Amino acid sequence: MRRDGEYQSWYSLGIIWAGAMICIPSLLVGNALISGMSLPKALLVTFVGYSVVVILMILQGIQSSDLGRPTVQVAGHVFGKKGSRTILSIILAIACLGWFGIQANVCGAALASLLAVYDISVPVPFASLICGLVMVVSAIYGIKVLRILSYIAVPLLVVICVYGLIHTLTGGNLQAIQNYTPKGNMSFMDGLAVTIGSFALGAVIAGDYSQFSKKRSDVLKAATFGIIPAGVLMIGVGAVLTIAYQTSDITGIFLKIATPFIGGVALILATWKTNLVNAISGGIALINVFNVSKEKEKLAVGIAGTIGTLLAVVGILNFFTPIMSILSAMIPPVAGVMIASYWVMNKGDKNSWREMEGVNWLGVFSWLVGAVIASIPVVLSLFPSLPHVSNQPLIGIIISFVIYFAGHRISAQKTVILEENR
Repeated sequence: MRRDGEYQSWYSLGIIWAGAMICIPSLLVGNALISGMSLPKALLVTFVGYSVVVILMILQGIQSSDLGRPTVQVAGHVFGKKGSRTILSIILAIACLGWFGIQANVCGAALASLLAVYDISVPVPFASLICGLVMVVSAIYGIKVLRILSYIAVPLLVVICVYGLIHTLTGGNLQAIQNYTPKGNMSFMDGLAVTIGSFALGAVIAGDYSQFSKKRSDVLKAATFGIIPAGVLMIGVGAVLTIAYQTSDITGIFLKIATPFIGGVALILATWKTNLVNAISGGIALINVFNVSKEKEKLAVGIAGTIGTLLAVVGILNFFTPIMSILSAMIPPVAGVMIASYWVMNKGDKNSWREMEGVNWLGVFSWLVGAVIASIPVVLSLFPSLPHVSNQPLIGIIISFVIYFAGHRISAQKTVILEENR
């Protein structure tokens, strides 16, 4: 909880959120989008998708800046104290384990490809296993290793991306980019689901960072100028590099930028840095889900990282698009319930907020229905023999919002009737 006088500027918050966009997953999203749509359409989808993310971040973030509390405490009003910790921790655990597996898989592919340059043959699953285990061990040592890796990996990733982009736009690839025709056919809504899913969790838990903002306008400026420019830029870079180097393999792209050694090392360090956060956050989430004592945090981090490593070994990277779509279905309905309560029922008045003990089953039910219905098109898409249903990434938010609002109104009317009959 925020202490009196403990504030941050909108600029520092914006830098934090912009920094979160400068990562391998953003490049992977650009890679995924450009495989099924033209570059202008991919950039439009990115802008619209991150605009939706920013709106959610503003509405979520202001709740925490008003109350000076992190998201899990603010959600205690609609889910109950126990319910909010359980639901948000389950979502956080699933997202972190999935992302850990994807990043370890990318790192394993990079390591295998880099070694192949020197005539050393290593299967990608085995390389992913080695990378994942190294990440797990380093994550157990916590923030010190993360800080060192961040100082090296982030600048190196930015330099490689900028160099690759300049080399592409000033070389002979410009014509190829202008004449590019996608091999696949991804719909606008499917692309929107992938884009929103890539930062849906960040939008819902925006309050963890904005709780230290002094004014509502600080959250608005930080989200707008921190997310959209950095997000569109990184996804655009991922898309352009994919076209220029004529491969949908992010590892192959990095090995072709500069030298194989520099590109491979940049990719390995960037995924390693991000996965330390995934392992640590995933471990803390598991502690909250299973109500384990804080003293066993290192064990939980190890378990979270090991599960993510196993996902990498089985090739979770091959399912990147459906995973992003599932995250875009599961996570935003949390915001739908919280927005309905804080902004509609309580009219954005922080004095009306109260943290409930136990579980608020109306909030839990509203979120669950929205998440399940929004996930149906994604699940059906995994089975070609089943009917195809168009992906609607915002439907979960709307359904959860409506159910909670209607349920709360009905409950309030029943309370009034009971009081009148006494």
